[in-house]
Amino acid sequence: MGEDNIAIVSLNRPAKRNALDAATIEEFVTLFSILPREGAQAVVLRSNGDHFCAGLDLVEHFNEDRSAADFMHLCMRWHEAFNKIEYSGIPVIAALKGAVVGGGLELASSAHIRVADLGTYFALPEGQRGLFTGGGATIRVADLVGKSRMIDMMLTGRIYKGQEAVDVGLCQYLVEDSAEDKAMELARAAVKNPPLSNFAICSAISHFQNMSPLDASYAEAVMAGIVNTQPASRARLEAFANKTAARVRPD
Repeated sequence: MGEDNIAIVSLNRPAKRNALDAATIEEFVTLFSILPREGAQAVVLRSNGDHFCAGLDLVEHFNEDRSAADFMHLCMRWHEAFNKIEYSGIPVIAALKGAVVGGGLELASSAHIRVADLGTYFALPEGQRGLFTGGGATIRVADLVGKSRMIDMMLTGRIYKGQEAVDVGLCQYLVEDSAEDKAMELARAAVKNPPLSNFAICSAISHFQNMSPLDASYAEAVMAGIVNTQPASRARLEAFANKTAARVRPD
Protein backbone atom coordinates (compact mmCIF):
# COMPACT_ATOMS: atom_id res chain seq x y z
CA MET A 1 0.00 0.00 0.00
CA GLY A 2 1.42 3.37 -1.00
CA GLU A 3 0.83 6.89 0.18
CA ASP A 4 -2.64 7.95 1.32
CA ASN A 5 -3.77 4.30 1.25
CA ILE A 6 -3.45 4.27 -2.55
CA ALA A 7 -2.62 0.79 -3.84
CA ILE A 8 -0.52 0.42 -6.99
CA VAL A 9 -1.45 -2.65 -9.04
CA SER A 10 0.90 -3.43 -11.92
CA LEU A 11 0.62 -5.79 -14.86
CA ASN A 12 4.03 -7.39 -15.17
CA ARG A 13 4.30 -9.46 -18.36
CA PRO A 14 6.01 -6.86 -20.57
CA ALA A 15 7.51 -9.46 -22.92
CA LYS A 16 3.93 -10.55 -23.72
CA ARG A 17 2.66 -6.95 -23.95
CA ASN A 18 0.97 -7.75 -20.62
CA ALA A 19 -1.40 -10.25 -22.23
CA LEU A 20 -3.78 -11.81 -19.74
CA ASP A 21 -3.19 -15.47 -19.02
CA ALA A 22 -5.37 -17.55 -16.70
CA ALA A 23 -2.99 -17.06 -13.76
CA THR A 24 -3.17 -13.27 -14.02
CA ILE A 25 -6.96 -13.36 -14.00
CA GLU A 26 -6.88 -15.44 -10.80
CA GLU A 27 -4.52 -12.88 -9.26
CA PHE A 28 -7.02 -10.13 -10.07
CA VAL A 29 -9.84 -12.09 -8.41
CA THR A 30 -7.77 -12.56 -5.26
CA LEU A 31 -6.32 -9.06 -5.14
CA PHE A 32 -9.56 -7.16 -5.61
CA SER A 33 -11.22 -9.34 -3.00
CA ILE A 34 -8.52 -8.35 -0.49
CA LEU A 35 -7.82 -4.67 -1.22
CA PRO A 36 -11.10 -3.21 0.11
CA ARG A 37 -10.67 -5.16 3.36
CA GLU A 38 -7.03 -4.12 3.69
CA GLY A 39 -7.90 -0.42 3.82
CA ALA A 40 -7.12 0.60 0.25
CA GLN A 41 -8.98 3.81 -0.52
CA ALA A 42 -8.00 4.02 -4.19
CA VAL A 43 -6.14 1.91 -6.75
CA VAL A 44 -3.92 2.97 -9.63
CA LEU A 45 -3.89 0.19 -12.22
CA ARG A 46 -0.73 0.40 -14.33
CA SER A 47 1.61 -1.79 -16.37
CA ASN A 48 5.31 -2.44 -16.82
CA GLY A 49 6.75 -2.14 -20.31
CA ASP A 50 5.48 -0.24 -23.33
CA HIS A 51 1.89 -1.48 -23.39
CA PHE A 52 -0.99 -1.52 -20.93
CA CYS A 53 -2.47 -4.82 -22.08
CA ALA A 54 -2.79 -6.63 -25.42
CA GLY A 55 -5.72 -8.75 -24.23
CA LEU A 56 -6.16 -12.50 -24.01
CA ASP A 57 -2.92 -14.48 -24.10
CA LEU A 58 -3.56 -16.03 -27.51
CA VAL A 59 -0.50 -18.28 -27.33
CA GLU A 60 -1.73 -19.82 -24.09
CA HIS A 61 -5.21 -20.17 -25.59
CA PHE A 62 -3.82 -21.90 -28.70
CA ASN A 63 -1.59 -24.22 -26.70
CA GLU A 64 -4.34 -25.17 -24.26
CA ASP A 65 -6.69 -26.06 -27.15
CA ARG A 66 -9.62 -25.47 -24.81
CA SER A 67 -13.04 -26.98 -25.24
CA ALA A 68 -16.09 -24.73 -25.43
CA ALA A 69 -16.90 -25.58 -21.81
CA ASP A 70 -13.34 -24.84 -20.69
CA PHE A 71 -13.34 -21.44 -22.37
CA MET A 72 -16.78 -20.61 -20.98
CA HIS A 73 -15.49 -21.24 -17.46
CA LEU A 74 -12.40 -19.12 -18.17
CA CYS A 75 -14.66 -16.27 -19.33
CA MET A 76 -16.63 -16.55 -16.11
CA ARG A 77 -13.41 -15.98 -14.17
CA TRP A 78 -12.70 -12.90 -16.31
CA HIS A 79 -16.17 -11.63 -15.41
CA GLU A 80 -15.53 -12.37 -11.74
CA ALA A 81 -12.26 -10.43 -11.83
CA PHE A 82 -13.58 -7.41 -13.70
CA ASN A 83 -16.78 -7.26 -11.66
CA LYS A 84 -14.67 -7.12 -8.51
CA ILE A 85 -12.83 -4.13 -9.97
CA GLU A 86 -15.94 -2.25 -11.06
CA TYR A 87 -18.00 -3.03 -7.95
CA SER A 88 -15.13 -2.86 -5.45
CA GLY A 89 -16.40 0.34 -3.85
CA ILE A 90 -12.97 1.96 -4.12
CA PRO A 91 -11.91 4.21 -7.01
CA VAL A 92 -9.80 2.39 -9.60
CA ILE A 93 -7.89 4.66 -11.98
CA ALA A 94 -6.23 3.01 -14.99
CA ALA A 95 -3.03 4.54 -16.38
CA LEU A 96 -2.98 3.54 -20.04
CA LYS A 97 -0.22 3.41 -22.64
CA GLY A 98 0.48 1.60 -25.88
CA ALA A 99 -1.94 -1.22 -26.67
CA VAL A 100 -5.30 -1.31 -24.89
CA VAL A 101 -6.62 -4.07 -27.08
CA GLY A 102 -9.25 -6.80 -26.82
CA GLY A 103 -9.29 -8.10 -23.27
CA GLY A 104 -7.01 -5.21 -22.32
CA LEU A 105 -9.83 -2.84 -23.21
CA GLU A 106 -12.24 -5.02 -21.25
CA LEU A 107 -9.93 -4.68 -18.25
CA ALA A 108 -9.56 -0.93 -18.70
CA SER A 109 -13.30 -0.47 -19.06
CA SER A 110 -13.85 -2.03 -15.63
CA ALA A 111 -11.87 0.82 -14.04
CA HIS A 112 -13.75 3.92 -12.95
CA ILE A 113 -11.41 6.45 -14.59
CA ARG A 114 -9.10 5.90 -17.55
CA VAL A 115 -6.10 8.12 -18.31
CA ALA A 116 -4.32 7.67 -21.64
CA ASP A 117 -1.11 9.11 -22.99
CA LEU A 118 -0.63 10.18 -26.62
CA GLY A 119 0.75 6.77 -27.58
CA THR A 120 -2.27 4.84 -26.32
CA TYR A 121 -4.50 3.08 -28.85
CA PHE A 122 -7.74 1.17 -28.37
CA ALA A 123 -9.01 -1.73 -30.50
CA LEU A 124 -11.20 -4.83 -30.49
CA PRO A 125 -9.59 -7.06 -33.16
CA GLU A 126 -11.57 -10.17 -32.24
CA GLY A 127 -13.31 -10.37 -35.61
CA GLN A 128 -10.03 -10.53 -37.54
CA ARG A 129 -8.78 -13.32 -35.24
CA GLY A 130 -11.91 -15.44 -35.47
CA LEU A 131 -12.84 -14.68 -31.88
CA PHE A 132 -15.58 -13.00 -29.87
CA THR A 133 -15.26 -10.91 -26.73
CA GLY A 134 -15.65 -12.88 -23.51
CA GLY A 135 -14.60 -10.51 -20.72
CA GLY A 136 -17.47 -8.06 -20.62
CA ALA A 137 -16.90 -5.84 -23.67
CA THR A 138 -20.50 -6.31 -24.81
CA ILE A 139 -21.49 -4.77 -21.48
CA ARG A 140 -18.85 -2.20 -20.59
CA VAL A 141 -17.28 -1.16 -23.90
CA ALA A 142 -20.68 -0.98 -25.57
CA ASP A 143 -21.82 1.18 -22.65
CA LEU A 144 -18.84 3.51 -23.15
CA VAL A 145 -18.91 3.95 -26.92
CA GLY A 146 -22.32 2.68 -27.98
CA LYS A 147 -23.35 -0.54 -29.71
CA SER A 148 -22.70 0.67 -33.26
CA ARG A 149 -19.15 1.82 -32.56
CA MET A 150 -18.30 -1.42 -30.80
CA ILE A 151 -19.62 -3.48 -33.71
CA ASP A 152 -17.57 -1.34 -36.10
CA MET A 153 -14.43 -1.90 -34.01
CA MET A 154 -14.93 -5.66 -34.04
CA LEU A 155 -15.92 -5.98 -37.70
CA THR A 156 -13.31 -3.70 -39.23
CA GLY A 157 -10.46 -3.56 -36.72
CA ARG A 158 -10.95 0.20 -36.29
CA ILE A 159 -8.42 1.76 -33.92
CA TYR A 160 -9.11 4.79 -31.73
CA LYS A 161 -6.42 7.00 -30.24
CA GLY A 162 -5.76 10.55 -29.11
CA GLN A 163 -8.60 13.04 -28.78
CA GLU A 164 -10.93 10.80 -30.78
CA ALA A 165 -10.64 8.15 -28.05
CA VAL A 166 -11.66 10.74 -25.47
CA ASP A 167 -14.51 11.99 -27.63
CA VAL A 168 -16.09 8.53 -28.02
CA GLY A 169 -15.71 7.74 -24.30
CA LEU A 170 -12.86 5.23 -24.19
CA CYS A 171 -10.93 7.40 -21.75
CA GLN A 172 -11.67 10.53 -19.75
CA TYR A 173 -8.19 12.09 -19.74
CA LEU A 174 -5.48 12.46 -22.39
CA VAL A 175 -2.02 13.58 -21.27
CA GLU A 176 1.14 14.46 -23.15
CA ASP A 177 3.53 13.05 -20.58
CA SER A 178 2.86 10.42 -17.90
CA ALA A 179 -0.55 8.80 -17.57
CA GLU A 180 0.65 7.31 -14.29
CA ASP A 181 1.40 10.73 -12.80
CA LYS A 182 -2.07 11.95 -13.76
CA ALA A 183 -3.66 8.76 -12.40
CA MET A 184 -1.90 9.31 -9.06
CA GLU A 185 -3.08 12.92 -9.02
CA LEU A 186 -6.66 11.77 -9.52
CA ALA A 187 -6.30 9.05 -6.88
CA ARG A 188 -5.02 11.60 -4.37
CA ALA A 189 -8.04 13.79 -5.10
CA ALA A 190 -10.43 10.84 -4.70
CA VAL A 191 -9.09 9.72 -1.31
CA LYS A 192 -9.91 13.13 0.13
CA ASN A 193 -13.58 12.19 -0.11
CA PRO A 194 -15.23 10.24 2.73
CA PRO A 195 -14.80 6.51 2.02
CA LEU A 196 -18.56 5.93 2.23
CA SER A 197 -19.15 8.54 -0.48
CA ASN A 198 -16.57 6.84 -2.71
CA PHE A 199 -18.11 3.45 -2.00
CA ALA A 200 -21.47 4.70 -3.23
CA ILE A 201 -19.98 6.38 -6.30
CA CYS A 202 -17.87 3.35 -7.26
CA SER A 203 -20.41 0.61 -6.66
CA ALA A 204 -23.95 1.93 -6.37
CA ILE A 205 -24.00 3.73 -9.72
CA SER A 206 -23.06 0.54 -11.55
CA HIS A 207 -25.66 -1.43 -9.63
CA PHE A 208 -28.34 1.17 -10.38
CA GLN A 209 -27.58 0.93 -14.09
CA ASN A 210 -28.60 -2.73 -13.91
CA MET A 211 -32.03 -1.91 -12.43
CA SER A 212 -35.29 -0.72 -13.84
CA PRO A 213 -35.70 3.08 -13.57
CA LEU A 214 -38.28 2.64 -10.82
CA ASP A 215 -36.07 0.35 -8.75
CA ALA A 216 -33.01 2.51 -9.38
CA SER A 217 -34.86 5.61 -8.17
CA TYR A 218 -35.78 3.86 -4.92
CA ALA A 219 -32.26 2.50 -4.41
CA GLU A 220 -30.74 5.93 -5.12
CA ALA A 221 -32.99 7.51 -2.48
CA VAL A 222 -31.94 4.88 0.07
CA MET A 223 -28.24 5.36 -0.74
CA ALA A 224 -28.57 9.15 -0.52
CA GLY A 225 -30.24 8.79 2.86
CA ILE A 226 -27.29 6.78 4.14
CA VAL A 227 -24.45 8.77 2.57
CA ASN A 228 -25.84 12.28 2.97
CA THR A 229 -26.36 11.88 6.72
CA GLN A 230 -23.01 10.25 7.54
CA PRO A 231 -20.99 11.87 10.35
CA ALA A 232 -18.11 12.58 7.96
CA SER A 233 -20.36 14.95 6.03
CA ARG A 234 -21.23 17.21 8.94
CA ALA A 235 -18.00 19.24 9.02
CA ARG A 236 -18.09 19.66 5.25
CA LEU A 237 -21.69 20.82 5.35
CA GLU A 238 -20.87 23.20 8.18
CA ALA A 239 -18.03 24.71 6.15
CA PHE A 240 -20.41 25.20 3.24
CA ALA A 241 -23.03 26.80 5.48
CA ASN A 242 -20.39 29.13 6.95
CA LYS A 243 -19.07 30.01 3.48
CA THR A 244 -15.61 28.66 4.31
CA ALA A 245 -15.76 25.72 1.94
CA ALA A 246 -13.92 25.80 -1.38
CA ARG A 247 -16.07 27.13 -4.17
CA VAL A 248 -16.82 25.08 -7.28
CA ARG A 249 -15.19 27.18 -9.98
CA PRO A 250 -13.47 26.52 -13.28
CA ASP A 251 -9.72 27.15 -13.45
